[in-house]
Amino acid sequence: MGVWLFLQRFTVKYFSRLTGQNIVVLSGIYISLSWLLLFVSGEHQLSDSFSTFFYYIVVTASTVGYGDHSPESTLGKWVAALFIIPGGLGLFAIVVGRVATVFVTVWRKGLLGKRSIKMEQHILLLGWNGNRTLSMLRMLLHEEHGRRSIVLCSRSEIENPMPDKIEFVRVSSYTNVEEMARANINKASCIIVDALHDDVTLTAALFAAGQNPNAHLLAYFDDEGLSQLLKLHCPNAECIPSVAIEMLAKSAVDPGSSLLHQELLSTDKGMTQYAIDYPYTQQQTTFSALFEHFKHRHDAILIACDSGHGIQVNPPLSLPISPDTRLFYIADERVNNMTWPEV
Repeated sequence: MGVWLFLQRFTVKYFSRLTGQNIVVLSGIYISLSWLLLFVSGEHQLSDSFSTFFYYIVVTASTVGYGDHSPESTLGKWVAALFIIPGGLGLFAIVVGRVATVFVTVWRKGLLGKRSIKMEQHILLLGWNGNRTLSMLRMLLHEEHGRRSIVLCSRSEIENPMPDKIEFVRVSSYTNVEEMARANINKASCIIVDALHDDVTLTAALFAAGQNPNAHLLAYFDDEGLSQLLKLHCPNAECIPSVAIEMLAKSAVDPGSSLLHQELLSTDKGMTQYAIDYPYTQQQTTFSALFEHFKHRHDAILIACDSGHGIQVNPPLSLPISPDTRLFYIADERVNNMTWPEV
């Protein structure tokens, strides 16, 4: 077998597909041959120092060509013209192309939801309902202010609707253990289930509760019966029923009620309802003291509380408030600098 035929078959066998390993091998061969040819040519200024040689190879291969180092002998110039420059240009183009391909592939995998999410204490949203989901994502982003990352997980054939703001995972089923593990469901602090159909919402919520029983689980249902069924199996789940019919009836009797409720729920305009826990470091107080403090100090209105036995809306002013009681209030923005010592 001739030498050229052997080299041809060797090249086709090992370098027909330019994998990362093949590129590393090619780079090693190119650098070694370049150094050997320069050394044989008597270019000791370039070959004696590895730092100078490597700098010269990189500058030459990348076409920068500062000119501070160059061959001086005739043979060295031929080596540079016939091997170092052409080989370096080709190899540099391959490396740059491969690196760009890797970055594009990673970006596309994220856009298509094929990557695994490596985060904890995030908000995981299961389901896609078009504009309704987009509105929910915008509200969550406004509310969190970067405190918790948001991950959208969907079965629909969509791309990440907000690639610069949220993470996206696409699955074939909300009950597939391996696929849901890519969304790191067992590390989420809050799981919101809002699928297209109530039966899918129910199964997804039950699966999520089994995978992460410590997460705050919320599920939206059109059918209140399924909502009660989920509560039967997951008492800690928070089920959000559809209130469209109730809103229509309320607005018919009290015009403007729908606008009021919309403003209380919207986070980007007008007054909004928020919640905060009364710190365990505080002493027991009364609803009246907290009501006056919220209004006078933070221009907020205290409307309800929950001490663990259900929410009390507009409770008596004399109601005792113990530490760890959840307080609900209305304000223009969430109060992050609550002055509890002044209560």
